[in-house]
Amino acid sequence: MTKNNKVVLAYSGGLDTSYCAKYLSEDRGLEVHALTVDTGGFSEEELKNIETRAFQLGVKTFKIENVVNEYYEKCIKFLIYGNVLKNNTYPLSVSAERVFQAMAIANYAKSIGAAYVAHGSTGAGNDQVRFDMIFNIVIPEAEIITPIRDNKLSREAEIEYLAQKGFQIDAKKAAYSINKGIWGTSVGGKETLSSRNTLPEAAFPSQITKNTPEKISIIFKNGEPIGLNGKIFNHPTQTIEAIEQLAAPFGIGRDVHVGDTIIGIKGRVGFEAAAALIILKAHHLLEKHTLTKQQLFWKDQLATVYGNFLHEGLYYEPTMRDIEQFFISSQARVSGEVFITLKPYQFILEGIDSPFDLMQSKFGTYGEMNNAWTGDDVKGFAKIFSNQMMIHKKMEENNPQDK
Repeated sequence: MTKNNKVVLAYSGGLDTSYCAKYLSEDRGLEVHALTVDTGGFSEEELKNIETRAFQLGVKTFKIENVVNEYYEKCIKFLIYGNVLKNNTYPLSVSAERVFQAMAIANYAKSIGAAYVAHGSTGAGNDQVRFDMIFNIVIPEAEIITPIRDNKLSREAEIEYLAQKGFQIDAKKAAYSINKGIWGTSVGGKETLSSRNTLPEAAFPSQITKNTPEKISIIFKNGEPIGLNGKIFNHPTQTIEAIEQLAAPFGIGRDVHVGDTIIGIKGRVGFEAAAALIILKAHHLLEKHTLTKQQLFWKDQLATVYGNFLHEGLYYEPTMRDIEQFFISSQARVSGEVFITLKPYQFILEGIDSPFDLMQSKFGTYGEMNNAWTGDDVKGFAKIFSNQMMIHKKMEENNPQDK
């Protein structure tokens, strides 16, 4: 059966996907249907500019699909529940959104009967695996085209190619690869290609314009951030956006993540994710007040698994749904308000107020007095609790050869 010449391109408007649009239409002679999957972080003006650029590059059609709410309901919500930070640093900003962008691309390709799908991933990163895996699962019949990876192109080579085609790229702006999303923005450049240097201030999209500390409070209900500073929003995504607007001008949430890539090499990526980091840390503090020791322990174990699976593009693994159900159950009493102070480059968690706070003075005040037990109760408990270790120590003393 002869294939049609339709290709759906995952198009962001950046250097890589600009190259792909021109290459696929002119060099490959394909009918390019560009789809920008909006996972948040874009202004209306930015989206309009992306559309204009797409048609200038010769695409047949262009479409924007907003998946912000779906992305939150099916992913971000569980990252919050799990307090997920890859290597205790990275809130999986791009890792998570790539999965939902790939799913939207796959479904769009299916809806228009495209024989091909394309993305602008390089051959050295995680995104190539994430996109390919989702395409192989959802549309296994489609052929995947990856011009940057297949042609082993440098950013300089892409700029030169587009210039030859009459499309000028600002080399200075193209020096950094920036991926925006509601859960954070990744920043890659020459500094992240080696281990020594960090990103300069100018590389970050949000520049510092605030220096005077500000106090905010986040309202959580069953683990979800539903309000800010006393105002309840219609959807948690609005809370995330509102926190980002307040905190990003302080330069909060900037860091460089170092981790193991899916393809087995070490990688670095810069990011800024003010709202994500503040919400995760605030939610974790609230949980430390409202969950039991064992709930916190097992959540930590499952959160690591969940984050690793998501990072590696394994969203469709059934274990993910099982972990999500555990997370949902754990959030039944994670409700209350968390108080925070924002400062340049940092934030301070001040405390919480919750009707489910387990730190209740009527049962005892830590380090001071007890009301629900006696001193003799504690003496007996300590004796029993240490009994097996006492026996082990005695046996060790009696059998020095075991040392």
